[in-house]
Amino acid sequence: MNSFIEELKWRGMLQDMTPQLDEHLAKGMASAYLGFDPTADSLHIGHLVGVMTLLHFQRAGHKPIALVGGATGMIGDPSFKSSERNLLDKATLDHNVHCIQAQLAKFLDFSGKTSTSAELVNNYDWMSKFSFLDFIREVGKHITVNYMMSKDSVKRRLEEGNGLSFTEFSYQLIQGYDFYHLWKSKNCSIQLGGSDQWGNIVTGTELIRRMGGGTAYALTVPLITKSDGSKFGKTEGGSVWLDPERTSPYAFYQFWLNVSDEDASKYIRIFTVLDQNSVIQLEAEHTQAPHLRILQKELAKQVTCMVHGAEEFEKALKATEILFGKSSTEELASLDERTFLAVFEGVPQGKINKSVYQEIDNVVDLLSDKSEFLVFPSKGEARKMIQGGGVSINKIKIEDPNRDARFSLLQEKFLLVQKGKKNYFIIEII
Repeated sequence: MNSFIEELKWRGMLQDMTPQLDEHLAKGMASAYLGFDPTADSLHIGHLVGVMTLLHFQRAGHKPIALVGGATGMIGDPSFKSSERNLLDKATLDHNVHCIQAQLAKFLDFSGKTSTSAELVNNYDWMSKFSFLDFIREVGKHITVNYMMSKDSVKRRLEEGNGLSFTEFSYQLIQGYDFYHLWKSKNCSIQLGGSDQWGNIVTGTELIRRMGGGTAYALTVPLITKSDGSKFGKTEGGSVWLDPERTSPYAFYQFWLNVSDEDASKYIRIFTVLDQNSVIQLEAEHTQAPHLRILQKELAKQVTCMVHGAEEFEKALKATEILFGKSSTEELASLDERTFLAVFEGVPQGKINKSVYQEIDNVVDLLSDKSEFLVFPSKGEARKMIQGGGVSINKIKIEDPNRDARFSLLQEKFLLVQKGKKNYFIIEII
């Protein structure tokens, strides 16, 4: 098995590390922590790099600690942010922490049965016990303002002219104390994080040296980018979340399925646990037949199964085949409502009252007269396109304009209308 450092290197997941870290890890089991900011009740795929870093750390025979920042979340990290974040109240933060822990448990072993079992800690548990005076006396005196001002994240905010509140300025000191606390109480000698966290992390190593006379280490992973220069993890609809209520498993699967070849080669290393030989073999197969999108399909499968489970992956795969292949009414009806709506997200939707629907004479009236929106602007156009074979309802091709308008409803309430090859409409019977 590769060492933790070797594993990160071949996966393209190593940005910087402090000297002698590899020698430190070679001595035996070590403990490392990585922080998550609980600003929402779900992680998004931007957090997955950190999660995978902890996962590889545990697989290499070490103990991972996931820190959820119940205290620092009340402040907001200024690192490479252009403005101050909104501050959250404790009740909201507690809810977010609970949700994030449940998501992390899909990746890390929290069983407590082995020495490498992961732990989840909340820095509110120790920071809330500090008075302001105690903190600035016991911690603040060890780090100079000059040292804190030298950090790139601070300098950048000041240079941009947006200023930096004292609240945000204190963030690196609190994060530094987190590292010291975990070093002292849990023998945690390493902090992991994104490359934008380097300044905050080494503040922690400095506090450990000055307050405890100890040695600690830092390791950062690169910030993930897309080959076209746009921000990773963002779509037109916003962030891609791990919570299925925020981003459906189908939309999640589609995100990975639609990445470029260049990004697929990078992401399959970062976001899966496939070994190096398997990745190289997949890349070779993909090069032989790029149109089959072998890399993207395996990437989407691996990540969707890890986050949502094999059953949701199968649903997403089935929905993809239904949407982009030839499918029957039965296959369409077999989708659950959430997947059905996710597949056709963004498709125009209209409603028809059930009593009105029962009285509609034919499909022409249905599509051009009764719905909240009109699939066709006139009965004449509807009739013409039906006669030309360009209309389907629930995957049934409509050949007779006078055909009865009543169909077996999908999920007991939907009609899916297809006009031409690519235009879909959903009519909900209410």
